[in-house]
Amino acid sequence: MLLREIADQLQMSVLSGEANLRTDAHFAYMSDILSDVMAKAKKESLWITNMTHMNVIAICFFKTLAAVILPDGLKPEEDVLAKAHEKNIVVLSTPLTAFDIAGRLYELGIRGE
Repeated sequence: MLLREIADQLQMSVLSGEANLRTDAHFAYMSDILSDVMAKAKKESLWITNMTHMNVIAICFFKTLAAVILPDGLKPEEDVLAKAHEKNIVVLSTPLTAFDIAGRLYELGIRGE
C-alpha cells in the first residue's frame, strides 16, 4: 500500500518526506529499542515509535525504512525534522495511540515482521 494512502486513511500529518509518499509499505515494526529496530525491521517497513530524536532519522536512513510513524501527536524538534527533510525520510504523526496504529495498519493489510 502506498504511504500516501496509509497517511490519508489514518488521517496522519506528513511532517517530512512528501516526495516519497509514493513508496509502497507492506510491513510494520513497533519498538522504542533502537537495537531491535536495527536488527529486526525489514527494509521499507513502517516504524511505529514514541522516540523523536535524531537517531530515529539515522536508523530510518540506514535501514531504508519506508517511514516513521509517531503516535499520540508527537512531533520531533525542528533540527530533527530538518535532517529528515535533508535525507528525504517520511515522518508521519497521528493522534492515535501506538496500539491503535498497529491495529489500523493490520486492517489495511500491513503485517508485522
